[in-house]
Amino acid sequence: MTEQQILSKLTSICSKAEYCKYDIVRKMTRWEVSEELQEKMLKYLVSEGYIDETRFARVFIRAKKEYNHWGVKKIENALFAKRISRDIYDPILKEICNNDYHDILKSLLQNKKRSVKASSDYELRGKLIRFAMQRGFTYDQISEIIDEL
Repeated sequence: MTEQQILSKLTSICSKAEYCKYDIVRKMTRWEVSEELQEKMLKYLVSEGYIDETRFARVFIRAKKEYNHWGVKKIENALFAKRISRDIYDPILKEICNNDYHDILKSLLQNKKRSVKASSDYELRGKLIRFAMQRGFTYDQISEIIDEL
């Protein structure tokens, strides 16, 4: 591919969905684009507003919270894996995720409780805790909701 074809393809991709720098670099690496050209393309995409890490983090956090019902820990881990700076996503997490987690977690645990087979309350509690921790919620949040149930 020529430089212009790569740029055209990247701008098309970035205008259809939010991407972070890491995702775009991975795409270019798969296309076997040289590192020098990757840097040049990234600079252009960032300067023209096709890539914005803060905007990406905001969209990513909102989507994972509302549609996937992930907890803060799982979202943090996913953003870390995408190499998003903690300075970028911490304020967004605090802004978006403060109050809603109680309701989301309660709903998740109520639904899960109906489908879990357990021979004792102790076993049920353990299964619910493991389930919620896999979804990225903290033990304190989980324990509080399980006590309510």
